[in-house]
Amino acid sequence: MRKRGLAILAFAAVITFGSTGISAMAEGWAQEGGNWVYYNASGTRLYNGWRKGGDGYWRYLNSSGVMAVNSWVDNDDYFVGPDGIMYANQWLQVERSNYYGGGYDWYYFNQNGKCVKEKWEKINNNWYHFDDSGAMETGWIQDNMYYCDENGVMVTGWQRLFSPDEDDDDYYEPGPYAEDENDGRHWYYFSTSGKKIVPSEGDDGLKLKKINGVYYSLAEDGAMQTGWSCANGTESDNIEDYRFVDSSGQVRVGWYSTEPPEHLQDRYEHDVEWFYFSNKGVPKAGPPKGSAKSSDLVKINGNTYLFDDNGVPVYGLQKIFTDKEESEYTAYYFGTRAQSAMLKGKHNVDEGSNTVQYYFSSTGKGYTGVYENYLYYMGKLQKADSGSRYEVFTIWTGNTPKNYVVNSSGKIAKNTTVKDRDGVKYKTNGSGILVKEDDEDVEGKTYRSPEEPEWDWNY
Repeated sequence: MRKRGLAILAFAAVITFGSTGISAMAEGWAQEGGNWVYYNASGTRLYNGWRKGGDGYWRYLNSSGVMAVNSWVDNDDYFVGPDGIMYANQWLQVERSNYYGGGYDWYYFNQNGKCVKEKWEKINNNWYHFDDSGAMETGWIQDNMYYCDENGVMVTGWQRLFSPDEDDDDYYEPGPYAEDENDGRHWYYFSTSGKKIVPSEGDDGLKLKKINGVYYSLAEDGAMQTGWSCANGTESDNIEDYRFVDSSGQVRVGWYSTEPPEHLQDRYEHDVEWFYFSNKGVPKAGPPKGSAKSSDLVKINGNTYLFDDNGVPVYGLQKIFTDKEESEYTAYYFGTRAQSAMLKGKHNVDEGSNTVQYYFSSTGKGYTGVYENYLYYMGKLQKADSGSRYEVFTIWTGNTPKNYVVNSSGKIAKNTTVKDRDGVKYKTNGSGILVKEDDEDVEGKTYRSPEEPEWDWNY
């Protein structure tokens, strides 16, 4: 138990018993040699007991039978002032013994005059906690789950504090923490009951906690984390195991541009990438390169995206399978890196040193077939070599080939007869499909295969 020193009193040590006063009598108070004593009806003095004065206040007679003043009494559970009156509903400041480092302690006495010990007490709408000696506590208390400020008031809500284990160099693993440079304090959240919010026992590394409708990332001791944090320990090879916490401590949701997690940085094309986080802060990720399906497309705020397995939205021409068996595929176009969203309609796309025209349907698929009298395959415009004038391209529809006669601009020859530069004669029907070659039937015959897009393997 903490030793107490002298009470610090701001009023004169003058005994006043009220307007009625106290006088010596057979039973009652009497003054002897400058001290006040109390006689029972039997004429004996009272020892170690309480009696009221004529002013209605309680006073204590000590083991000598003398009214105690300015001292702890009755098993140190009560305190009486210089006038002997019991403290009740009031604070007492007491000088601390030098053995405990000096300074002062505060004590509080309830309406019955008893010193509050080892419990919480609500005083003037604030909560305070007192130790087993009755001294008001400050700082981290009760297994570091509560915090009382310098005035002893229990805190609630967000508080920026030094860690209860600030001397432990290894305490802050894993993950970076929200703190100002050279400051060392961290943000903690305390519920309305004053209890600190911490991860549940057994959680590893990262803990997401929803506070006032917003998710925050908390470390084992409840300290708010910022930056990338791994939900499965210190690091992971899966971007979906990470969460990103901004400088305000909130787990990011929606779009956010930042450096990738340090452990994964060598997998990324750029130092800073765009990520999309779900309403719980999980980064959106897709399949590995070359294995995307149309079902992997994601619509966000009216735009359609495809994410790679690193959580980055792809751009450029992408090969996407259109069936579950992954036997059929076509091109989708996601524009430049600045766009990284699925585009539709006609677009000029750079392929190496050339710019090629593409057409994408209303669903974003690279179109195969004739559109506006031009032949496309997986969205790419098909053209005869400039030295040939005309060429025949075979487009398969299921197991059926269709042979289209196309000029060097990609336009089909409809309902006509044309010759290529070698004099080969091609006759077409109204759909531009070849029906005769040099007046010979072409049924079952196939010609040049169409050119596939030059895929962008930027993911």
